[in-house]
Amino acid sequence: MVVWLEVAQHMPGRRADRVKKRLGFAAVHVPPQRRFARLAQRDPFPHFVHEPHDLSVNSPRGAASVAGTTQIATMAPMRILTTCDPFLDTTKHHDDRGRWPARWVGHPKVSGDTPAVMAYRLRFEVPAAAILRIHVSADNRYELFVDGVRIGRGPERGDPENWFYETYDLDLSAGPHGIVARTWWAGELAPAAQMSVRPAFLLAGEGPAQDLLSTGIAPWDCKLLGGYELVRPQVSSTYCVVGARTNIDGRQYDWGFDRGQGDGWEPVRAIQHAYSAASYISPPAGWLLRPATLGPMLDRPIRVGTARHVHQVASDQTGDLRVRGEEHLPGEAAAWDAMLAGRGVVTVPAGTMRRVIIDWGDYYCGYPQLTLSGGRGASVRLMFAEALIGEATDGRHRWSKGNRDQIEGKRFEGLGDRFIADGGAGRVFAPLWWEAGRYVEVLVTTADQPLTIDGLALIETRYPYEFTDRFEASDSRLATVIPLARRVLEMCSHETYMDCPYYEQLMYVGDTRLEVLATYCMTADDRLPRKAIVTFDRSRLPEGLTQSRFPSHARQIIAPFSMWWVCLVHDYAIWRGDMGLVRQMMPGVRAVIDAFGLYVNDRGLIQGPRGWNYVDWVPGWQHGMPADANTGASGIINWQYVLACNAAAALETIVGEEDLARRQAGIAARTAAAIDATMWDEARGLYADDLSHDHYSEHSQCLALISGRVPSSKRDRLIAGLLDAPDLARTTVYFTHYLFEAYRLIGRMDRFMQRMQLWFDMPGQGFKTTLESPEPSRSDCHAWGAHPVYHYYASVLGIRPAAPGFAKVRIEPQLAHLTWARGRLPHPQGFIEADLAIRDGRLTGTISLPGTVSGELVAGGKTVALHPGRQAI
Repeated sequence: MVVWLEVAQHMPGRRADRVKKRLGFAAVHVPPQRRFARLAQRDPFPHFVHEPHDLSVNSPRGAASVAGTTQIATMAPMRILTTCDPFLDTTKHHDDRGRWPARWVGHPKVSGDTPAVMAYRLRFEVPAAAILRIHVSADNRYELFVDGVRIGRGPERGDPENWFYETYDLDLSAGPHGIVARTWWAGELAPAAQMSVRPAFLLAGEGPAQDLLSTGIAPWDCKLLGGYELVRPQVSSTYCVVGARTNIDGRQYDWGFDRGQGDGWEPVRAIQHAYSAASYISPPAGWLLRPATLGPMLDRPIRVGTARHVHQVASDQTGDLRVRGEEHLPGEAAAWDAMLAGRGVVTVPAGTMRRVIIDWGDYYCGYPQLTLSGGRGASVRLMFAEALIGEATDGRHRWSKGNRDQIEGKRFEGLGDRFIADGGAGRVFAPLWWEAGRYVEVLVTTADQPLTIDGLALIETRYPYEFTDRFEASDSRLATVIPLARRVLEMCSHETYMDCPYYEQLMYVGDTRLEVLATYCMTADDRLPRKAIVTFDRSRLPEGLTQSRFPSHARQIIAPFSMWWVCLVHDYAIWRGDMGLVRQMMPGVRAVIDAFGLYVNDRGLIQGPRGWNYVDWVPGWQHGMPADANTGASGIINWQYVLACNAAAALETIVGEEDLARRQAGIAARTAAAIDATMWDEARGLYADDLSHDHYSEHSQCLALISGRVPSSKRDRLIAGLLDAPDLARTTVYFTHYLFEAYRLIGRMDRFMQRMQLWFDMPGQGFKTTLESPEPSRSDCHAWGAHPVYHYYASVLGIRPAAPGFAKVRIEPQLAHLTWARGRLPHPQGFIEADLAIRDGRLTGTISLPGTVSGELVAGGKTVALHPGRQAI
């Protein structure tokens, strides 16, 4: 509950009377440590190299003005999460009940035809300490400053019909204050994941703050911010859609804008009323507002990195330059290392060009913070890469990254930003959006003055997971994968899940299902999984399919991913189990199943659903599609449909719709029978991928087994074929999850250990995260590769839900060659803990179940009941 305090603003006329009338509350004392004027004084950028994850840092108010972001401040928490519309009034006429008092506003000279960076300003005064609640959004993005201190970023990523706003409680001391928002509009240079309407800003004050602070009511000003240039990233032929990079010319930059300083401010232009997503009627082209579902992303200032290579160059065209050890300047590298650690500065003489390659030592997503003094006209270009690129050695590819730790003989190709010094002291430059990768190329070009680099730090950003799982086993190789899996999940989790942070930053259903399963095993926090499920549901097309990725301003259909969305909903129902959310998703689940009915041919098979029918990045498959996926009947896609129908049937049972459960199960049975009649190869004991029986894959065999609908007379032969057939197309990083599911099902976790070699090799090859696909991999950071950690818990220890909401558990360990394994799995009621060992051929150990959870242990051909609490086995 918010306690409203007496506040007032110096304003003329009837508007002042309205505000004063609304503020009829007694003032109370607010502890000074909660006010903006009381911020902790400490180093904002502690240095570390390898273990950053335990730091929590405040930074001082009153630092130098910053281009890209002002001082980095961590104050008393002000972001709050709400679940309902603050202005929804169901007593009003349906035309008005979703309309907010505040209006979206814009700059009068910005139409959206070209990219623009703008600032909005409101100055006001409060006579007594006050807590004021505001709701803030913008299109494309905003950063919010109060009294020169950045307190938030947003809005949370959504789409125009589900546009998010953040809520802040401003804890203000008596006296004058200022709110400033920096917003930007990237136009056609926006990331593919950015959906938009037009450039605009919204701030809505609640209660007494409505007239005092709201855009469209209070006297807001705005200005175009000088010095910015949003540029299209220069990349090679690979697919990259992360949007514009930031160039800033400090000589034209509006230093002090964050405090409302400078000239050129003018009144804002009102665009239209804001409307809730609960509105019955809204403008034909506008934003339908919803409260943010996630808290703020991690916003942690850190110092990190070492200078691996420093050398003199003669041109800024460095893309083809190979790193040569003999060109390295070790003395200068030592100075750069000291600067990176916060123990010194680097001064680059006038008329000099230096290239520095910095290794962060881990994969990071963050906002680089470059602090410069002097050197007017000097340029500093920061480029970011996951790894350096070498020559291909196999004769089939154009390039190879090789060992990611190695840089010798390789070239740097990356994305990045460029900053020009204005000659001032302590100027801090930063891009508008975060960068990703492990390596940074710094190219410094000075003019006729020396340039001092006071610091190069990072504000790390990602979803703020708190991982509480624990796994250990007798084979130490398994433990080496856990840091990669955790880090890749962190790097691919932001305001949505992402396939990868470097190239796309898009949330795909196929990737997300595996990311969510890994999330369930590492943390009890299920806010991001919930958002993913709902977001894909809102992407639905008229025929019933979900889009393959969303939010995305370019529509893409991967029909098999709609099937995985049904499984994603089922996973949630059993692993977490908010039945309200599950019931909300059921119309969409039914729509997906029915949509594929439009593509059933006269043989009872799904044939050529529209879109890109991607399955896996198998070498030799065209664009990741198996035989006949485009226009014919693909065995793999049909088996996926069987799995989706199985999941839909289980969901109908969970929500009490037994008739619909029988219907969905019937579709699964008929489809499986049609596959069996047309795709089974009796001579080989395998299911073909196509009707002509020319192509075979692990994919078809493992999905068939997982479906549970292979005739019993064929199951043993199918298992033998999956394990021994030499010519099957092999699953790659992503789809190996389903192969591992099949290995568990048939009791062959020894094969799981064999196929884990791909992951066991990654640390030795310099990976800090899991790669996208077989080498040469485009992306070094794809979180679908985190799924082995899920299998550590769900397949090796064998801990799986046995009832909706994980109310019951079934534990069926398969230790394979392991002599012992133990783990702690987050659960909605606490933790499930298992400490298991094989002694004299018998399973022994202890199991602990939280709360009211009961279940069963299946081992050695026996089933033993499990009860809440700790028990020996």
